[in-house]
Amino acid sequence: MKMMTCHSFIYPNHNYYYHHQNFYFVALGRGTSMAAASASPTPVLRSELKSVEPVEQDLQTALNFVSSPRHRDLVFVVNPQGANGRTGKDWKKLLPFLRSRLGNDYNICESFTTGPRHAIDITREAIREGAEAVIAVGGDGTIYEVVNGFFCDGKPVASNNKENLKATALGVIPLGTGSDFARTFGWSNDPYAAVERVAKGMRSRVDVGVITGPTSDQNYFINVADIHLSAKAGFYASKYKKFGNLCYVIGALQAFMSHYNQDFRIKVNEGEWEFCPQVTALCVGNAKFFGGGMKITPNADPRSGNLSVVILQHFKWYDFILNLHKIYSGTHLKVKNVSSRSVNSIEVEDISGRGGVYIQSDGEHLGFLPKKICVLPSAIEMIC
Repeated sequence: MKMMTCHSFIYPNHNYYYHHQNFYFVALGRGTSMAAASASPTPVLRSELKSVEPVEQDLQTALNFVSSPRHRDLVFVVNPQGANGRTGKDWKKLLPFLRSRLGNDYNICESFTTGPRHAIDITREAIREGAEAVIAVGGDGTIYEVVNGFFCDGKPVASNNKENLKATALGVIPLGTGSDFARTFGWSNDPYAAVERVAKGMRSRVDVGVITGPTSDQNYFINVADIHLSAKAGFYASKYKKFGNLCYVIGALQAFMSHYNQDFRIKVNEGEWEFCPQVTALCVGNAKFFGGGMKITPNADPRSGNLSVVILQHFKWYDFILNLHKIYSGTHLKVKNVSSRSVNSIEVEDISGRGGVYIQSDGEHLGFLPKKICVLPSAIEMIC
């Protein structure tokens, strides 16, 4: 029996709800329960299903549906508050096209995030349930959380269904304040083009960076991790998201007001410690762009198996202003006191005695030095 196209939902407890003719099927992680209900375009809560008894004459139809191969899930993780609420509004406009383009081949599953780290939990459960892909709908912050959801306790999350031969892929629909990761691939901010990429289903393995600290906590990133001035600027920029991409300029100016270049020491690829004086900013790129379009690590390639490190030293506030256009164009590597290298890992420590050196990745504040940053080659399959 051919499966009917359905619209699936994920509630805060992340259970999947499918509607087929007179039955609601509720995937509860390890099995599927059935209940008869009147045909309705809206989902029902699991608590409502408990009091509903199956209709005997429809039992065989329901069993045939359960036993037949069903379409795999596309789980769309939406940050409705992204870009001051614009993400949620744009998602509603996009949804009819998305259903018509993808609904014949996949179960379309929505999940709206309700706060920090919620997207991580949603992603982990979707992977364990064998989703075809988890698609981040929003900006770089949403992508960051979804990427972190691909890992748990230092290991990749795996499907509970051992019969799934195809790994869950990462997808991106840029609908947030910043869409820097998408720029590396030359993608526009057109969400309809992003849906077409999902429909084509082309996949490519991409690298992921992992950041660890003295407490062995781990944070994963797919775009850029940065230290000191740029990280502090990102921290302040997050407070001005209502101004769009202008928030990055405001954040940078505010960060410079209290900025001091500081002496670091670095260890590259488990080698010897190197003295690195008067660092303004140190950026580690898996991809090329950050800060609303700055091409900070122009040599980075998320499929290279390496990370690109760019270090700015001895910069004054006016050096930053004078060279800002070169940072946006990616030509700053020729500027005095700017260096670049390709690494598998880098450890960074502050030896100035001042302390309080910020680090962030993909726009998320991750505390302060010391930190170690490594690459995980080909760690995730991505829809491209």
